[in-house]
Amino acid sequence: MKHLLPLLAPLFLLASAANAEVQLPMKTGGRVMPQANATDGYVHQWPGTYFESRFKGTSVVVRLNDDANILNFYLDGKKVVTETKPGQGDIELGPLPDREHTIRVEKVTESEWMTAGFSGFFVPDQANVRPAPAASNRRIEFIGDSYTVGYGNTSATTDCTTETVWATTDNTRVYGTLTAKHFNADYRFSAISGKGIVRNYNGGDGLQLPLAYPFDVRINGITATRNADDWQPNVIVIGLGTNDFSTQLNPGEKWATRDALHADYVATYTKFVQDLRKRYPGVYFVLTATDQMNGEYADQVKTVMKGLQAAGESRIAFLQLNSLTYTGCHYHPSLADSEKVRDLLVSWLEAHPEVWQGK
Repeated sequence: MKHLLPLLAPLFLLASAANAEVQLPMKTGGRVMPQANATDGYVHQWPGTYFESRFKGTSVVVRLNDDANILNFYLDGKKVVTETKPGQGDIELGPLPDREHTIRVEKVTESEWMTAGFSGFFVPDQANVRPAPAASNRRIEFIGDSYTVGYGNTSATTDCTTETVWATTDNTRVYGTLTAKHFNADYRFSAISGKGIVRNYNGGDGLQLPLAYPFDVRINGITATRNADDWQPNVIVIGLGTNDFSTQLNPGEKWATRDALHADYVATYTKFVQDLRKRYPGVYFVLTATDQMNGEYADQVKTVMKGLQAAGESRIAFLQLNSLTYTGCHYHPSLADSEKVRDLLVSWLEAHPEVWQGK
């Protein structure tokens, strides 16, 4: 596959992408796993993944292997094209003005069931190379379920097929991404639709989110543990509980009563936060819950926070997400809901600037 994308008119034929073999230094965002060969780039599976480089010249090649996702391409901060399941090969952007540029690719969709590859950005000559964009001194991670992912958030109807859900999920416009970009923060998403703390949606199979969290890649039971890196978030926003509590217990599930489910949820959530504290000593936790399920969800999260505070956890807060419209696919939050939650998070973070400094 080779695409030549007409960014500026008129379009002229550029040199073959085969001539663009100098790999640019790259800033990576999100949960990515390096390939054994550095020139092969990264494998990714979680949402919220992005890649960014700088270069000087009239063209740049994006090399990838992706049959799973929708990707947005940005040039100098402006979205210039969207590619759907581009496959394996090169996408060449140009012709461009002969000056310095920033190129960025963001993953739009959720692809929990399939990995994808991103080899990087390539230019014709070493003279075209510029240093990678600097890391931000603000870092924020979002841990959650479909509400965090942005499941069907651009849909005009609540009645959606599986394909419609995939096509209308836009993680670049969910509250987490919007909040991070407001603060010019680097961000990660550790979120999977349908997952809970101890119970997946309607008692469904598969790892719950705390059990899936350590793995960068997990397909058909084959896992790759997160590589050691220097990611140390200033803030972690957690939204997990909708799937634990939104349906009644089914015969055969391990909890005989709702109270037993509550106790397991509180104990597991508490340990999850404590484990995250060990991994990220300076992080500030923001626990969230919606006002759905007659308050059951929010009440259990509040119980978790109170227990953590009683055990000595001081860098923690609770935010309740009230009065969302849920007009996305299958009654999930809409774009307007994401903007409302973004505003809530931005207001809280602006009122607590010390969280960015580890205070």
